[in-house]
Amino acid sequence: MQHSYSALLAGLFLAAASAALPTATQAQAIPASGQANTVRKHLVYFRDKAGTPFTVSQPQAYLSARAVQRRTRQNIAVQPRDLPVTPAYVTQLKAVPGATVWYTSRWFNAAVVSCDSATLRNLQALPFVRSATTLTRTAAAGPAPVRPRSFEDAADPTLDRTQANPVYGTAYKQAQMIGAVSLHNAGFRGEGMQIAVFDSGFPGVNQTAPFAAMRTENRLADVYNFVERNAAVYGRDSHGTHCLSTMAANQTGAFVGTAPKATFRLYITENIIGENPIEEVNWLLAAERADSAGVDVISSSLGYSTFDTPYGNYTYADLNGRTTISTRAATLAARAGMVVVNSAGNEGNSAWQRILAPADADSILAVAAVDSFGRRVGFSSIGPSADGRIKPNLAAMGSQTAIVNTAGQPTRGSGTSYACPVLAGMVACFWQANPTLTAQQVISFLQRSASQAAAPNNLLGYGLPNAVAAYTLANPGVPLSTGSPKAVTGQLVVYPNPVKGEELNLEVSEALRGKPLQVRFYDARGALVAEQKLPATTAAVLRLQPGPLAKGVYTCDVTAGDTIRRTVRFVKQ
Repeated sequence: MQHSYSALLAGLFLAAASAALPTATQAQAIPASGQANTVRKHLVYFRDKAGTPFTVSQPQAYLSARAVQRRTRQNIAVQPRDLPVTPAYVTQLKAVPGATVWYTSRWFNAAVVSCDSATLRNLQALPFVRSATTLTRTAAAGPAPVRPRSFEDAADPTLDRTQANPVYGTAYKQAQMIGAVSLHNAGFRGEGMQIAVFDSGFPGVNQTAPFAAMRTENRLADVYNFVERNAAVYGRDSHGTHCLSTMAANQTGAFVGTAPKATFRLYITENIIGENPIEEVNWLLAAERADSAGVDVISSSLGYSTFDTPYGNYTYADLNGRTTISTRAATLAARAGMVVVNSAGNEGNSAWQRILAPADADSILAVAAVDSFGRRVGFSSIGPSADGRIKPNLAAMGSQTAIVNTAGQPTRGSGTSYACPVLAGMVACFWQANPTLTAQQVISFLQRSASQAAAPNNLLGYGLPNAVAAYTLANPGVPLSTGSPKAVTGQLVVYPNPVKGEELNLEVSEALRGKPLQVRFYDARGALVAEQKLPATTAAVLRLQPGPLAKGVYTCDVTAGDTIRRTVRFVKQ
């Protein structure tokens, strides 16, 4: 979805204090026009987090164990910005007649409040309120802005005939050209990884065959609709279904996505009936929810530059990595240790041409679109960012991309909206294969592996990434094996697999022998279900005792000190 119907189609470390401050253009709420009692949504910023009962030393009160582990693994300290807003401030907001608090934001130290202009003035008079900005406005009379969309194409028969595959179906080419197929053959299909998808709706995902494995294997961990404040995500617009399918669909012979065994969290942030800054705040809130849950990768095929009323429109100068709401949110998500993958935009043939927010964020992957031959597609937005950084970062297939429609049938579509999730799925599998890397190292190795790494530009960035080459860069002298999963993970094997009873053995590589080991077991949703400490021994096979396990897919994570980490998947029957 580019341009947030936003075209539904197709640096510097931020200190906690600065993350909470509104930008210069947002310092005051926009005076309400029309009726004084018109109710709108506003972002109300607090001055501080004084009196909060939460502390950075006890993050388990507001972050999941998986989220804390993701930070710990990457040496990322919990920051004051991670603390929830002061509860007493929220209580006082709710006590103001006419004010309805929808959400609070940890990272921006703010609350989304629905009220009229008179009530807003009362809120701004509270001593702990710093400022406010209006997030929803009624469009003026006249035609709506024309925004380029992602769109479904009539399938190219030549492409289908030459690229279809007995396993992947028509989704083969887009996965093969960035190395995702090689990762899958090596046993890395996204097991134990979590991907959050931000979009406008996911109809059919709860019913159709391509998503059946995700449902039956309990790999749909969370759904939420930030537009309506409920869990109704299987309606509204189909764009999210299309994007999700490029990663999550897993129907052998018909369609296999780039992360067919990953766990997914589906969040509606986009309201297709209009374009307002509230959607950027929804993006922020979804990122905070993903962070708290311990998500690894965010896939967002959304972008922002113009709105239904021009008061909040962004200029190209605003795309400097630190101004727009969604860009600031994406940067903070990256600082929390997630890999954020966002479509560059479908503006290449428009007067704007440039990338859209939040693709300008400095620590994320903005994705351009190429065709099946690796050639840039004209609609793909170009860079650089306004402060001169290379944008987009990488590219993936976004022309005649294989997708699944709401009826569960493979079709094709075009847009950077589809290039983004194709790449995001591969990112998750690559990180699974290299679990000791930080999020920023993942990005670095993929960029270094890409087709234009020697001469990146502002059309395709570093170009098409190559997961196999990236693996070699990350593991010098240890090529990515494409044999059976046991051969690939020969350094770490659990058996019997599947597990039918209580017996479970761990076969360890020489690198892990003679060292005390910490073993953790995660279920398909990424929740920690058991831990075991094994003393140092030279034995090649060790007995694992996770205790009773329910039926499902599990990840066994083994660490030796701070330098060696291995993972392996197994099934409990």
